Amino acid sequence: MSLVLFLILLATGLLMIFVYEPSPERAYQSILFMQDETLFGRLVRGAHYWGANLLIAVAVLHLLRVFLTGAFHGQRRSNWLIGLGMMFLIMLSGFTGYLLPWDQISYWAITICTEMLGYVPVVGQSLQRLIIGGTDIGAATMLNFYALHTVVVPLLLIVLMTWHFWRVRLAGGVVVPRSFKNGPPVGDAYVPFQPALVQREKALALIVVAVVIVAAILFGAPLDQPANPGLSPNPAKAPWYFVGLQELLLHFHPLFAVFVIPLLAVFAIVGVSYLPLDATLSGNWFLTQKGRRLAAVAAVTSVLFITMWVLIDELVVGPGGWLPGSAPVVSDGLLPSTVLAVGVLTFYLSLKKYFAASASEAVQALFVLFAVSFAVFTVIGAWFRGAGMALMWPWQI
Repeated sequence: MSLVLFLILLATGLLMIFVYEPSPERAYQSILFMQDETLFGRLVRGAHYWGANLLIAVAVLHLLRVFLTGAFHGQRRSNWLIGLGMMFLIMLSGFTGYLLPWDQISYWAITICTEMLGYVPVVGQSLQRLIIGGTDIGAATMLNFYALHTVVVPLLLIVLMTWHFWRVRLAGGVVVPRSFKNGPPVGDAYVPFQPALVQREKALALIVVAVVIVAAILFGAPLDQPANPGLSPNPAKAPWYFVGLQELLLHFHPLFAVFVIPLLAVFAIVGVSYLPLDATLSGNWFLTQKGRRLAAVAAVTSVLFITMWVLIDELVVGPGGWLPGSAPVVSDGLLPSTVLAVGVLTFYLSLKKYFAASASEAVQALFVLFAVSFAVFTVIGAWFRGAGMALMWPWQI
């Protein structure tokens, strides 16, 4: 699915290059011309938009699938790291492409994301100026993002994808979750390439193309009013795949929200492949029966804990809450980070004491805990934050 979506993005992107003009003065007008005056322009842009968003979603699901079947250590460690590099490039592609329409939504979403970099200690301001090409988002930013989006990132992705597929073959093929195996297997964890894999991939490729085209026809690609640096929309939100970080800013000190927590997450997701885990469990969804139960416990715990956290922050200690005087202490101090650290440690010790979880099962449960937590923050930030980033029901926004 990821490969098919990438090819769709290449094809539609090449077509859009002939019409699009990468300058703040002409970008928006060229998008209008593409949609209204160019044959199939609206369809091509819609397919590019939906292909890009689906690629991010599919890549995340693929990462989850690899982790939850234990196919990330041993001889597959290097491919896990290559995959993480591809995941970063896919996110970078979405981020750089988001600005190119130069409308209100894209301009202010990128403004929010680049301002987050300013909270990184020591090098934050320098990184911010490097990415936007100066002190303000403008022509230099547009050229930087356009070059990255149309040349640098696609070429790097092609190189890493080729390397990724070669490493899969070198490791003996794709680890197939045992609960999904159909037909006569070859060995304990593999199925025949032809027809078991080829026929499914053909069918799935056609389905993916159909979904993208139908979505492009029915919904097209959004386009707001032209970018106005002097008028911020309310609310101004980051792209959906970064809105979880924006939500974290409402509950943690900025240093923790955009630097410490993401950095620890990167170290954890890279370092987990070096832990001495049980490689014999690879190929099983959630590793063991107990692993499935622990993953479910982690998911439920995460949903309940994060939901309660957000509601308490909003209704009790936030602006207009029951204890508004304590808001600065909670939001700007170390209390939220301390609560988070104590909560994670308590959860891990509970896994070991009350469930007798193995190292592999405990690591997987912690991964599910953090993944679901970030997903909940993302859903709340995207669908339940209205004007002034206040909590609202989706139909009230």
